[in-house]
Amino acid sequence: MVFELIRPAPLTEQKRSRDGCIYLYRAMKFIGWLPPKQGVLRYVYLTWTLMTFVWCTTYLPLGFLGSYMTQIKSFSPGEFLTSLQVCINAYGSSVKVAITYSMLWRLIKAKNILDQLDLRCTAMEEREKIHLVVARSNHAFLIFTFVYCGYAGSTYLSSVLSGRPPWQLYNPFIDWHDGTLKLWVASTLEYMVMSGAVLQDQLSDTYPLIYTLILRAHLDMLRERIRRLRSDENLSEAESYEELVKCVMDHKLILRYCAIIKPVIQGTIFTQFLLIGLVLGFTLINVFFFSDIWTGIASFMFVITILLQTFPFCYTCNLIMEDCESLTHAIFQSNWVDASRRYKTTLLYFLQNVQQPIVFIAGGIFQISMSSNISVAKFAFSVITITKQMNIADKFKTD
Repeated sequence: MVFELIRPAPLTEQKRSRDGCIYLYRAMKFIGWLPPKQGVLRYVYLTWTLMTFVWCTTYLPLGFLGSYMTQIKSFSPGEFLTSLQVCINAYGSSVKVAITYSMLWRLIKAKNILDQLDLRCTAMEEREKIHLVVARSNHAFLIFTFVYCGYAGSTYLSSVLSGRPPWQLYNPFIDWHDGTLKLWVASTLEYMVMSGAVLQDQLSDTYPLIYTLILRAHLDMLRERIRRLRSDENLSEAESYEELVKCVMDHKLILRYCAIIKPVIQGTIFTQFLLIGLVLGFTLINVFFFSDIWTGIASFMFVITILLQTFPFCYTCNLIMEDCESLTHAIFQSNWVDASRRYKTTLLYFLQNVQQPIVFIAGGIFQISMSSNISVAKFAFSVITITKQMNIADKFKTD
């Protein structure tokens, strides 16, 4: 079956939370981020890793700069904005890729904590929730893949069919002006480099969403365990207390999981927050003032990719804060009134810890949420307003 992992597996199969990252880690392996631990293949693989970083992470942003330095006069306004919007995002993408790759060990270690959390998921409804989040996480990665690849492919085809390379990267060896064949060769080389960079960018953009989707599933299962505390009349007071202690330990594991992934997420999302308003602004100016139907389609796909880089994750962060509040309510509303003093004391300690919501801070400066995302995205309209008031678009067209 094609894309089997996007459908919830039957309960007869044993799925783990880490299986929600299967598509993510397959892409990491393809792009050169997960080398074999030993053997000759390790060194062959590391050569591939070096190539992807040289071409996709280093050459791509420098290729834009070289192009501006050598042939800026040959750009039309639309071509320049199409190139500039991707150039700015390429520099941000290189920073995000460097952060993600350098802290990849954190993401791998987080999967080990998920394995510990899975040990508590023995009930049928809990296993069903794990199967559901595994399918949802892989499905989300697949949607990102289609959108990101759609942008690269649409830009490539629309540009070549219009008689120019898609991004006009600096290429001292092939002059695309010398005939149709060289145009296709230069454009295809650009597309290959951009495809690698797009995949790297996708990895940096999707891991926060996937890891937090799995986090929400475990918060939901913990909430249900809390609601069941002291509801089974067959359990003694000592056994009910042990169940409470297990819930406390589950919450501690969840906090450890968050502590491990937070440094990676905070760096990549902060970088994206710095760029989203400016990139969206240039893209919308290009769409409104300079695009034809083909470049408009490519720019529209680019806008979707930019929005996907932050909005789904920021929305998930809002949901996580609501989940933490639901945990607090579940503890308070559980059956504790006639419990022993030891049980009540432990429950009070648990309640105090749960009242601290799980929050992700971008760059250690501002909270990651829908409101902060909307605030930085608003800068795009400021860019458009400045362009209109100063008649920059008209001046470009006149020149």
